Amino acid sequence: MVITPVEISIKDLVNGFEDNAENGVRAYGKKLDIRPPYQREFVYNDKQRSKVIETVSKGYPLNTMYWAKRKDGTFEIIDGQQRTLSICQFVNNDFSFNFKTYKSLQESEKSRILDYKLSVYICDGDDKEKLDWFETINIAGAELTKQELRNAVYSGVWVTDAKRYFSKTNCAAYNIGSKYLSGEMNRQAYLETAIKWISGAKNDGEIREYMANHVDDENAKPLFDYFSNVIDWVKKLFPKYRKQMKSVDWGTLYKLYANSSNFNPVELENEIARLMQDTDEVQNQVGIYWYVFDHDRKHLNLRGFSDQQKTIMYERQKGLCPMCKGTENENKKWDFSEMDGDHIIPWSKGGKTVLENGQMLCRKHNHEKSDN
Repeated sequence: MVITPVEISIKDLVNGFEDNAENGVRAYGKKLDIRPPYQREFVYNDKQRSKVIETVSKGYPLNTMYWAKRKDGTFEIIDGQQRTLSICQFVNNDFSFNFKTYKSLQESEKSRILDYKLSVYICDGDDKEKLDWFETINIAGAELTKQELRNAVYSGVWVTDAKRYFSKTNCAAYNIGSKYLSGEMNRQAYLETAIKWISGAKNDGEIREYMANHVDDENAKPLFDYFSNVIDWVKKLFPKYRKQMKSVDWGTLYKLYANSSNFNPVELENEIARLMQDTDEVQNQVGIYWYVFDHDRKHLNLRGFSDQQKTIMYERQKGLCPMCKGTENENKKWDFSEMDGDHIIPWSKGGKTVLENGQMLCRKHNHEKSDN
């Protein structure tokens, strides 16, 4: 990979500046993409962008900017979007600084701004090299999310179309699925989620593999169609909405159970309502939406006996295990560390985590009871 430090004058930067809102923002003879698909919307307030112009007008140095070179010879901004937009918009007379627009400045003042040299690093390399570099400068302060970094590496028609579905203001994904997804839409959380759902990706490498396989696709409609299918399935199976649904991994549940006809919306709702009310025992309400499919109690994080309760039960039993009665260990006094708290009447049969329903069992019998 080649990283080239260059100095670019503001005069050259603002040449051909064109802001077509969400359809694209370009400068530097239209060879620089200021707002690539992975970048966030303009977020500097008036005070912040005025500080940029003040820095330039006084000849103070701005922080280094980072550009990436594309295969077609054009460039895209990796870090420095806000500073670049502030400069271009001021020269374009979109806002004033110290009560003056650019066109109202003296010619000497204009020249001082246009002659100002920006410090830019340009990166030219393969996808992996770019990603490694982007992650490095991200640590230094670019503050891009993982998905924004991936979009930078695999930018193109597919990413642009994916952004239209998953991260634009009032995009289709937000309109149909915002209640069921967590994370910030404009920080590419919805796009990352959709990729995980369709590909089953569990880590960064698998997400990148999916994007690499589709980077040259002409559009992202298949991804959105799959996303829509998942949301439609959720709404049909769980017509009553609860806030806990926003944190469920619906993509995995869809892959596991979408083709099953064993689940009835009315029966599911009755079970969910019952479990939601069991606030004393069920510690993970999000897990309820997993539990109703496979009835694995690990999803619920059921409340266990506290150390204080176990100590009381241990002293009450004088260290004896009631299930050892009739065995060679009937009179053995177990050490506290060798015993576990147990529900006499299990949770599945209505038992509660209270002293009256608790006992201490030796590890052997506790495991045997749990297995049964």
